[in-house]
Amino acid sequence: MQQGEVTEIPAEAPSPTISLTNSSQPKRMDEIEVPIDSGNGQVTSFDVAALSIDPQARAYFDQNGLNTLHDVFSVANILHTNRNVKEAAIIYGLGFRMHSKQPNQHPSAQILLHVRLLCMLKAGLQLPKNEIDILRSYNIPFAKYIEGVEMAWSGQDGRQSLLHMGNAYEEFHTGEEIDCRYLEVALKNSHALFGKPSQPGSHFTIPKNIFMYWDHNPPAEIQENFTYHKNIPDFNFKVFDKEEAQEWLYQNYGVEARSLFLNMRHPAEAADFLRVHVTQVYGGWWMDADIRLRDDESLNFLKKQEADNVFFTTNNYFVHNDFYGTISNSSVGEDCLLSLYRNCYKYHDLYIAYKTGPGIFNRALNRRTWRTLRGIQIKDSVQVYDASVFGQIIDLFDTPYKFILPSWHTV
Repeated sequence: MQQGEVTEIPAEAPSPTISLTNSSQPKRMDEIEVPIDSGNGQVTSFDVAALSIDPQARAYFDQNGLNTLHDVFSVANILHTNRNVKEAAIIYGLGFRMHSKQPNQHPSAQILLHVRLLCMLKAGLQLPKNEIDILRSYNIPFAKYIEGVEMAWSGQDGRQSLLHMGNAYEEFHTGEEIDCRYLEVALKNSHALFGKPSQPGSHFTIPKNIFMYWDHNPPAEIQENFTYHKNIPDFNFKVFDKEEAQEWLYQNYGVEARSLFLNMRHPAEAADFLRVHVTQVYGGWWMDADIRLRDDESLNFLKKQEADNVFFTTNNYFVHNDFYGTISNSSVGEDCLLSLYRNCYKYHDLYIAYKTGPGIFNRALNRRTWRTLRGIQIKDSVQVYDASVFGQIIDLFDTPYKFILPSWHTV
């Protein structure tokens, strides 16, 4: 099991129940908060008062309390997701204090402590040196990750930040937050790490192919989208359905690929699995069936790309896997396949975005960055565009089917 993995948490001994309505508002963290290495695993009024800012966290507390590590971790994740990061840091700290410090208890002590420190950074707080030292005693790459992010966010040299972090992302599942933060630092500070584009007209330019997938019986809006892209001049357009995809995978990658594809938990996961294989063989542009190129300017954008691999990020530095372009036998695609198969064999039930989705692309680009930092030459180049460019090129048109069919988020 990877250290970044969180499994079901066993019930803990109950902590004293504290009423939220009787809690005072928290003062500065360094004035009141119980030190994480104090050995005090009790819930304090300071801990509970941190929940007052977030109705969702408060509702969870009202129903479940903070009696187990599972409850504490759940509340901290709610606060973190809702961007109440200072308060999340407080509750992650409570979780660390409650933790037995035994390696078989999940989430692990280093998971709780590193995400607490990350939330403190997001809140603009100075990190306590003793907490970084404690984290280092549990896991050196985790501490280097937090220190590297602190270096970058405080304005220090981005390349040095990346060198300090090293390949700490390997301690985590593909697609966890470290993959986003590492890529963020790389793109903001060391764009040259992704290599120079090939010369125009070279055999490395992205082929004029557009690929899509829909398992069976596409609804009207998806069928209309197929027709729209089929009529684009100068591009070859291909849609795979489930039957054709499984046969194509068998013919090109064998029985294991077909078996894994057929055992995917959701059509979106199956599309994730297929896309990397298809673009690795043919090269071209992959587009999910529920997005479309906006206009002629979008088409011209595709034609003018000189890099061998073209990717886009979200505002939070996830790599879009719903739209990207690549040459055949891409070094990025090769690494994506490595993570894809590893995840499918070892972590079947992992969250789809981590297992087969954007996470494998984030990891591939981060590994590429780390290799380049160490002087390894890579044959093909990469261009990464930000979320604003994605929005200029791609139209997220209305898709009524999403209100009918089960969402992949629920898998």
